[in-house]
Amino acid sequence: MAAEAYPTPLAGQRLTATLLRSMQPQTLRKPGDTARSATTTQAADPHLQMDVVANAVYTISGWVIYDAATAGDFVLGWSFPSGTGTWVGHGAGTTVTSATGAGGTQQDASSTWGYNVRMEATALNATRTYGGLGAGTQLTVLLSGTYRAGATGGTLAMTWAQSVSTATATTVYTDSWLSIQRTA
Repeated sequence: MAAEAYPTPLAGQRLTATLLRSMQPQTLRKPGDTARSATTTQAADPHLQMDVVANAVYTISGWVIYDAATAGDFVLGWSFPSGTGTWVGHGAGTTVTSATGAGGTQQDASSTWGYNVRMEATALNATRTYGGLGAGTQLTVLLSGTYRAGATGGTLAMTWAQSVSTATATTVYTDSWLSIQRTA
């Protein structure tokens, strides 16, 4: 099976700026911080969203820098016009896997044992919660996934909120980024 590529130029085809741009990943870098407090309602990040076309296939990658109160945590998801897909976000988990001994991990805490890292494959229409270590302690989520657009084009956006409503703001920071590459 051949690797997917979009578009596939033909011999003798004229190369235009539009054609060349369509072959490149589309990357957005967050130019400013966004803070949200006292809300568990998912909303699109104002900077991390881009247009997608109907019946196309995209790979997704990104890096999110955030902080959150230990009581609030950070829930991340996606909005999209139609279709399906799968994603993973490698980031700090919120579940205790072992409470004792070397090699264990602790809920929402850094220690000599490290962090509990989430690595579950997730349907694109589902969310995942990542731990917080308090305002001012930045953590990251490394994103990867695939989006198969349905019959309707529109906007693919990263959505997020607090997992538990708290007055302490959860913030997604400048220089977080999202990239998509059309492959079919």
